[in-house]
Amino acid sequence: MENCSIFIIEDSGYYTQMLGHSLPPGSFFIISTFSNTENLAGQLSNKPDIFILDYSLSVLNAEEHYMKFYDVYAEVPAIIICNKENVSALITLPRHILTSHLISNDRLQFFLLNAVREINEYQRLLEERSCSLNVANMFRGSSAAARKIVTLTEKAARTNINISITGESGTGKEFIAKIIHGNSDRRNRPFITINMAALTPELSAQELFGYEKSTFNGNIAIKQGKLEEANGGTICIKAIASMDMPLQNKLLHALQQKEITRTGGHNKIKLDVRLIVTNRVSLASEMERGTLNEDLYLYIMGLPIELPLLREREHDILLLSVYFLEKFCEANAMESIKFSGDAKNKLLSYHYPGNINELKTVVERAAVMCNGSEVISDDILFNARKGSLSFQGEERSLREYNIQIIRHYLKIYNNNVQQVADKLDIGKSTIYKMMQNKEILV
Repeated sequence: MENCSIFIIEDSGYYTQMLGHSLPPGSFFIISTFSNTENLAGQLSNKPDIFILDYSLSVLNAEEHYMKFYDVYAEVPAIIICNKENVSALITLPRHILTSHLISNDRLQFFLLNAVREINEYQRLLEERSCSLNVANMFRGSSAAARKIVTLTEKAARTNINISITGESGTGKEFIAKIIHGNSDRRNRPFITINMAALTPELSAQELFGYEKSTFNGNIAIKQGKLEEANGGTICIKAIASMDMPLQNKLLHALQQKEITRTGGHNKIKLDVRLIVTNRVSLASEMERGTLNEDLYLYIMGLPIELPLLREREHDILLLSVYFLEKFCEANAMESIKFSGDAKNKLLSYHYPGNINELKTVVERAAVMCNGSEVISDDILFNARKGSLSFQGEERSLREYNIQIIRHYLKIYNNNVQQVADKLDIGKSTIYKMMQNKEILV
């Protein structure tokens, strides 16, 4: 779930502030506070993900709030905060599908935060299970490449073997990882992702292994790492070669020994995770470049799944386009829309550097632009990419295309003629001659 909406019923704002300070910066929790049934009634059309009630309000008022909400959203998980004297009164109330009773005490902040996180994780698992976990939805088609991915993914889901998924941006690496998890025997346990390329070396260890720190009042602040959060389930590590070597060694030791120690801590925590690694290039090439520990590579390689570029699956483009269009119309309560012949030809003419994700965006945008029951050619708009190569709608000689390609690669490699010659498998003299003839300016 992208955002988690929380309704808090209280009259002091205390728990709203407590949660606001406890939840990590940048987290996707949206908190709304209500102090009376009138305000709550006005917002009941916006279904929340979690309902929190301060039962220390007058008993009648608290029951009124609870029943008002329960009558509309009995399926929404609830957290009820009460004093010890009020516990007996809660027994008579009808229970939500998932209800937590928290006794107000010195550790309330810790228990409240944990309850919110656990309910959020529970809902995420329900959401994943309710989704269509069929790899053919994304890799449907008649191409051999599509059929191979479907077969490998189905095989991967049957066991707990480590999986390495490689492919360019937009080919669906994380989607395949979720499909594997969702069809495995760990489907009811967490699926946790972490992108190592987005973290500094200092944060990487803390995010992966968690930490324990002493606070000013002598207490110990504990943060679970992603490995610990994924315990019993699956962890998907993106860009694993972005980790420095000491951290790679620590990860390898944790995976082999099946236990971790939080940064700054001493206690060993048993670890049971299924590992899926996603990367833009093959792990073998990362190892050869020296960015991936060879022992770690051998341990995590497992079953490799290489996702094809969309332009290598040309026969599948229209099948995917129709699927994305149908799903978009269904999700937005729109009448059925079809592609015209010209629209289909235009979809097939594009090279899709953003792969499946870009095709999905193009199709959904076309559905919005469409004025009737048929998407026409003018409704299909492709993404302009600065500095990218595009030959659409252009008629040039082969030499002119060659010059354009060489200019493009010179720009990428900062006019390093040797690198460009090696990349394009041509002689340096070819490039220098074009420079002498003023066909290429640097």
